[in-house]
Amino acid sequence: MPILAFLRRHVWYIAFSIVILSAPLFTGNIYYLSILAFMATRLMIVLGLNLLMGQAGQISLGHAAFAGIGAYGSAIMTTRWSMDPWLAMLLSAVLAAAVAGLIGVPTLKLKGHYLAMATLGFGEIVYILLVQLKWLTNGTDGIGGIPSLTIGSIDFGNAQMFHWLVWGVALLMLRISLNLVDSRVGRSLRGLHRAEIAAMSLGVNTSFRKVQVLMVSAVFASIAGSFYVHYVHYVSPVSYTIIFSVILVTTVVIGGLGNVWGAVWGSALMILLPEYLKRYNQDYTQLVFGVMLILTMIFLPGGLVSFRTLVAKVRERFRGSRAGPVTGPEPRGGS
Repeated sequence: MPILAFLRRHVWYIAFSIVILSAPLFTGNIYYLSILAFMATRLMIVLGLNLLMGQAGQISLGHAAFAGIGAYGSAIMTTRWSMDPWLAMLLSAVLAAAVAGLIGVPTLKLKGHYLAMATLGFGEIVYILLVQLKWLTNGTDGIGGIPSLTIGSIDFGNAQMFHWLVWGVALLMLRISLNLVDSRVGRSLRGLHRAEIAAMSLGVNTSFRKVQVLMVSAVFASIAGSFYVHYVHYVSPVSYTIIFSVILVTTVVIGGLGNVWGAVWGSALMILLPEYLKRYNQDYTQLVFGVMLILTMIFLPGGLVSFRTLVAKVRERFRGSRAGPVTGPEPRGGS
């Protein structure tokens, strides 16, 4: 039956959606629900970055800038111009897409470390503007008093309601990413990642595809930034530095570059682990991240999603060592 075939095909997505959306039914702890909400906003950004890096093969070290555009766009429009938060979020996403299109045309012609340096410069420019344009952004003091998201009488400032809202959008983005990877567009992105010249010879407009996926990634990041500020009601430039961009790239790599589900596991690890380490010493966080990245590159080059493959290889090697060396029949002597 079509319904059963659909369920079998999307069983992991459905199971994950049920588990994550049912979390408020089992706990009303605001701290735990806030951590899960922050995981959702991080997942939105990482999904877009994973499409850009893992599928199209275009590195970005300035992706925090797009989240900053969404965050400050919503903050300024709602507090200074008294705009509806949903409209502010939409306009911020459009602005982020426009900026991505403008910088994508010249920068995505670059390759390798040149592209990395260009995106790094873009991120630093946005950060400097957020600090220096005090008449607009309030500088390092940040902007407070950002209103909660509402629909009629429903106020999403409540932790439980916000959880359902932000995870509903994050799961929608996850579904879009999964569909995009399996579509003709996803195949063209993988083609230009592996061999751009070969993809061009097959009729793929590689320049357009690069800019297109950058704009999609920027919209994901902008929406995440808007959701974040409407929940914490405050924003400052400190949240959108180069360090945050590096953490985003690390999340993609540790989760599994090019694997959509890797973005989920990477986001979960990079949100939950720092919260756990805070119980001991804040200085451990960066050290653990560095060690994790090194170990991932050595033992899990495919990220966390390749852990089962690693276990299978270790098990196979262990069984082989216990069985001993394989020897053939002894050669017979000549007559």
